Amino acid sequence: MNNERMYKVILGAHISEKATIVAEDSDQITFKVVKNATRQEIREAVEKIYKVEVKNVTVMNVKGKVKRSFRGLRRKPNWKKAYVRLEEGYDIDFGSIN
Repeated sequence: MNNERMYKVILGAHISEKATIVAEDSDQITFKVVKNATRQEIREAVEKIYKVEVKNVTVMNVKGKVKRSFRGLRRKPNWKKAYVRLEEGYDIDFGSIN
């Protein structure tokens, strides 16, 4: 995978209550990824960008919710997220920026 594609695969970390609980319990990090990303591409991108060892990757397509406003109904876009399980002893700290 080329470097340009590597940085386009991962859109960012997905921070939510569920993602925080999963991260604490089982050393998994949740990422928003592009819809056409494969498990292997996500694995390689995380390993190279964050310099960690990845144990496995689980992906999930999230359907956009229907929201109601005074103008009518609209639908949020569908997106894809990846649960990345890290090898023992590795951690990604998003709080410290160097």
